[in-house]
Amino acid sequence: MSTPVGRSVGEGWRALRVPLLVTGAIVLGVVILMVATAARTSGPFSPDSSEASGAKALATLLEDHGVQVTGTENLDDAVGSGADRALLIGPSGSLSSSDWRRIASSGWDHLILVRPDREALETLAPGIENASSTLPAGSRSPDCALPAAVKAGTVTVRGTTYSAPSEAESCYGDGVNATVIRMERDDRIVDVIGTQQTFTNAELAEDGNAALALNLLGTHPELVWYLPQYESSTFDDAGEDDGPPLIPPDVRYIAWALAFALLVVALWRGRRLGPVVPEPLPVVVHAAETTEGRARLYRRSRARDRAAAALRESALGKIYKVHGIPRRAEPNAVVSALAARTGLDPAMLYDILYGGPPVDDAALLSLSDALQVLTQEVARDVHDR
Repeated sequence: MSTPVGRSVGEGWRALRVPLLVTGAIVLGVVILMVATAARTSGPFSPDSSEASGAKALATLLEDHGVQVTGTENLDDAVGSGADRALLIGPSGSLSSSDWRRIASSGWDHLILVRPDREALETLAPGIENASSTLPAGSRSPDCALPAAVKAGTVTVRGTTYSAPSEAESCYGDGVNATVIRMERDDRIVDVIGTQQTFTNAELAEDGNAALALNLLGTHPELVWYLPQYESSTFDDAGEDDGPPLIPPDVRYIAWALAFALLVVALWRGRRLGPVVPEPLPVVVHAAETTEGRARLYRRSRARDRAAAALRESALGKIYKVHGIPRRAEPNAVVSALAARTGLDPAMLYDILYGGPPVDDAALLSLSDALQVLTQEVARDVHDR
């Protein structure tokens, strides 16, 4: 008759219900957190970031002056209707040429490009080019007729510079290239800004930085603050857009949440090496019986060398303990110390403790007797002292 050794359905459920509940709670918590923070942005130059590289101070300043700031990382928010609204495109992420064309075809009245790349300039601000030079940090006057710059006056600027056509307004530069450029094209205002740090939390309060930011970005009742990520509609500009991707971008976040939950459960339920648990032996074996059994094994295999080595090691251990001799002491040092304390012949001591293996059983028995006499002599000598 066979007996099943696997778990029953009830036992399996009782063992797995707690891990499943914990995994579900973690996934649910992550999903709720994602939904709650879906409209928030993060990272450098984010309107929700309080870090030195963030721009929460500027977003708060704009809202205090009646401008509604909407932070987003979704491309669809940047290609919506732009009537009476301004769109700020941050420097993060990467967009394809087709994405830039979608933004250009939207009805935005005012575009603010912060440190745009070549494709963004070619699509949204043709004629403005990256000058491939960096302006060192410092306070500079506008040296232009742009009203926003004239009102702000001296501003702390640094960063990327651009070359612009003659019809554009170029401000805060080195006389040749500029870091703030305004161009009007097709009834649309396009501002190109290369001095990102000027508008961050760390430097907004310096010079006229806050005034320049307010005059450039606060011209419309609503400002959409778009920080591009790496989920553009397509990264292949060779063909046309065939529709939405097969796997939505949000799926990757859910996958990461599931992976994190599985990691937590694995760490929680994984096998750990705890302290040694004592187990009662089924049979008590006395030390004398173990010794006799080991001796019989040595005798059966004619291992006189191993038996002699075990006897000598045991005798040396007692001698080390009695006389306080280090276990790593050289044989000559041990023999000299014993000869000085016991008066025995050093040659005899060396042969007993470190000699060659016995040639037969009689020699092994003789060695055992000699070692026993030696240990007794050493113990007696110490007791007499």
